[in-house]
Amino acid sequence: MSRSLEDALFGAPSPRARAVTRAASVAAAAVLLLLAAGIVLRFHSAGQLDARFWSFFVWPTTWTFLAKGLLGTVASAAMAAVIALALGLVLVLGRLARPRLLRWPSIAVIEFLRGTPTLLLIYVCFLVLPSVGIKLSTYWMLTLPISLSTAAVVAEVYRAGVLAVPRGQTDAARSLGLTEAQVFFLVVFPQALRYIVPALVAQLVIVVKDTTFGYVVTYGELMQNAKVLIANYHALVPVYLVVALLYCLVNYAISGASRRLGRPMH
Repeated sequence: MSRSLEDALFGAPSPRARAVTRAASVAAAAVLLLLAAGIVLRFHSAGQLDARFWSFFVWPTTWTFLAKGLLGTVASAAMAAVIALALGLVLVLGRLARPRLLRWPSIAVIEFLRGTPTLLLIYVCFLVLPSVGIKLSTYWMLTLPISLSTAAVVAEVYRAGVLAVPRGQTDAARSLGLTEAQVFFLVVFPQALRYIVPALVAQLVIVVKDTTFGYVVTYGELMQNAKVLIANYHALVPVYLVVALLYCLVNYAISGASRRLGRPMH
């Protein structure tokens, strides 16, 4: 790579480049504001911003009902995340194992779960398993498929982090007489976590979004309760705007927690 190309890619931007970036940012912000204004005007002309569509939000029962849905979302997402993180670790250990008897089945499971839509797995738990005598609650009909689908992706995220750790770290640990398990859990994996925290956070956000499939099994999560409110009050836009804000707050909390957890690793 030539020096000029390296400077262009990785060097500090020139004053002209910074000016162009600021101008592009201002232009993009202006376009977004115009787009938002156009959407608001369309909603207003359609009557969706009328006070009668917002009045029920002053009732405590409305927020209690939404809070129950949010609690259901958090309960399902939290359990799915715990299972996915643990199962993903088991799968990546199998994929990185030297014996083919462990490696190939792990690869097959990972690729199968990665290639299968989460919604299809939910339908399997909802329709197929009861037909063979396996009955799950609506909570597990939603949580288990999300866990399995996410675990396969998390396993690949783990693997990317492990492969990013310099091989010299592994060789140095082995030279000290550590076993393979000690090398992985005491040396390699803690360093790998430093690289994969952003990717894991992205997957946790996806887990929260996947809980919106709860309508398939009529599980009482946030989106399902939102649809009940829409059916009762015919306030499509207000309800979805409030629910979108609640999802943003949950995902922001996840990102904030990940930043606090990531600080001691640096």
